[in-house]
This record gives sequence, C-alpha cells and structure tokens, in this order.
Amino acid sequence: MPHIDLPPLPGIAGLLAGYPQTAEPLNNLAETLLRGPSPLSPAQRETIAAYVSRRNECTFCAETHGAVARQLGADESDPLIVALLAIADRVRVDGRSVTPDDITRARAAGADDRTIHDTVLIAAAFSMFNRYVDGLGTLTPTDPAMYERHAHNLATNGYSGR
Repeated sequence: MPHIDLPPLPGIAGLLAGYPQTAEPLNNLAETLLRGPSPLSPAQRETIAAYVSRRNECTFCAETHGAVARQLGADESDPLIVALLAIADRVRVDGRSVTPDDITRARAAGADDRTIHDTVLIAAAFSMFNRYVDGLGTLTPTDPAMYERHAHNLATNGYSGR
C-alpha cells in the first residue's frame, strides 16, 4: 500500500498520474536519457537503467526497464556494456567512487566522453527514480506479463507520452 494517496496504478505510473505537475518534467528527463541523441543505443541505455534499478532493489523499475531492454534486443555480454555497468554501479552507490581505472576500461571497450557522460547521468537519474518509486511505497505488480505489456508500450512509444 502506498505511503500517500495515489491512483491505483503501479510504480511511477501512480506517481505521475497523482502528481501531474512533476509528470511532464520526469517523463521528459526519461525520454531524453533513454531515447534522445546518444552514442548508446536505446537497448544499451535501458540495460543501464534496469541494472541500476536491480542493484537498488527497485523491483518495479528493474522489471520494467529489463523488459524494455529485452524487447529492444539488449546484449549484456557486450564488452562495452559490461564496462559501462561497472561505472553505473559505482555511481549508484556514490559518484565519487568512479575511478580512473573504470574510465580506462570503458575507453578500452570503445566508450568516448559522451558515452561515459550518458552512462553516469542515466545511473544517477535512475537512482533518483528508484528512490522516488520505493520511497513512497508505490504498488509493485507480481505478474511478469504486466511488465511485458508496459515494456512493449515504452519500447514502441518512449516516455514523452506523445
């Protein structure tokens, strides 16, 4: 049961519906990070979002973005994404824990400045999204099919709601 009065919608959907004044900027942020111009593919960016959410134990976000990443053809074994997930994990805990060695490994795997920038920003933003969703005790569905349906919509239409 959510900690505050919200529409009976799961995860961030309930928060966005219940607080429309923050819905547009948050959707725009997600759209920019996950679908806007980037050297990272949408599948790679969704993989970072899912990974950070999983590590933060935010079930709603981890399941949603994991399903979107799968629908977009994500490959978690790619050496570049492996190096970027290591950076994302450090950012999720404490941004100051990213080391020069982390950056060197990412560059060796093919990352440029923009790739590293986008990874850090996605990891930081999803840590915020995760805390927003879990900090207000939003509804977390247990049916995997719900995440797949929601993911299909996000994979097809993105986050801007347009």
